Amino acid sequence: MGTAPKRITVPWVREARARGERLVMVTAYDFPGGRLADQAGVDLVLVGDSLAMVVLGHDDTLAVTMDEMLHHVRAARRGVARALLVADMPFGSFHLGPEQAVANALRFVKEAGAQAVKIEGARIDVVRALVDAEIPVMAHLGLTPQSIHRFGGFRVQGRGAEARTALLEAARAVEEAGAFALVLECIPSELAREVTSELGIPTLGIGAGAACDGQVLVFHDLLGIEERIAPRFVRRYAELGRDTRQALEAFARDVRSGAFPSPQEAFDDPGFPAPRVERLYGA
Repeated sequence: MGTAPKRITVPWVREARARGERLVMVTAYDFPGGRLADQAGVDLVLVGDSLAMVVLGHDDTLAVTMDEMLHHVRAARRGVARALLVADMPFGSFHLGPEQAVANALRFVKEAGAQAVKIEGARIDVVRALVDAEIPVMAHLGLTPQSIHRFGGFRVQGRGAEARTALLEAARAVEEAGAFALVLECIPSELAREVTSELGIPTLGIGAGAACDGQVLVFHDLLGIEERIAPRFVRRYAELGRDTRQALEAFARDVRSGAFPSPQEAFDDPGFPAPRVERLYGA
C-alpha cells in the first residue's frame, strides 16, 4: 500500500486499486465541513446535490440550483487543502446535452475551484464531452436521486436479470467514455462486486456492499445531524444532532435562569482616563 500524496489528484484516485488503496469519500457543503473532512484524511470531498436535503431542507435533490451549488463549492474549497474536491452537477445543469454540461462544469472549475464533477446516470455523450474539455468526470449509477420520479421513489436498483445487464453495460460505457471513478448507489452487493471486477476504474459504494474500491457517505448522515431519515446503509459515527440540541437547551436554561453570562464571561470597566484594550479572542 502506497503513501498518500500531499494533494490528492485524479490519477492517484484512478490508480487506487492497483496500489491496494481503499478510497474514502464524504460530502461537505461549507468551509468547516470541508476543513474537518480534509483534516480527517479523507481522499475525496464531494459537494453533493444532497445539499438540497441536508442543508436547504428540501425533500429531494431536484430543487438545488447551479448558483446554490457554486456558492457551497466555493465555501468547501476554502477548507479543503489535500483531498480531491468534486462538484455534483445538479438536476437540470447537464440534461440539455453536452454543450450545457460543459458550460456549467467549467463554472465549477473556474469559479469555484472544483477539480472534478460528478454526473448521475449513463449520459455517455455528456461524460465524453466533459472529458474532451479536460474536466475529470466521476460517474454515478444505480439509485440516481435525480431520477426519483422515473424510479417511483428512493428504491434499490439493479434487481433482476434485465436491470443487472443494463447496469453492467452502463458501467462499461461510462468507463469507456473516460470517467475516472464510478459511484454505485443502492444496488445489490453481488452486482456491485461484479461491476467492480469488470472495470479498471475504482468504484465507490453507498449502499452497495463491501466489494467496492471505496465508500462514500453523506456528512450529515454519518454524524447524526440529519435525523429525518435513516437509510439502512448509513452507520452513525456520532449523534451530533442530539448533542447539539442538548447544548442549545442548556444554553437556553442558563440564559433564562441568569446563570449565563458569569463574571468570567463579562468585561470589567477598566476606569478612566486610560482604558485597557482587551482581545476578544485569545490572550
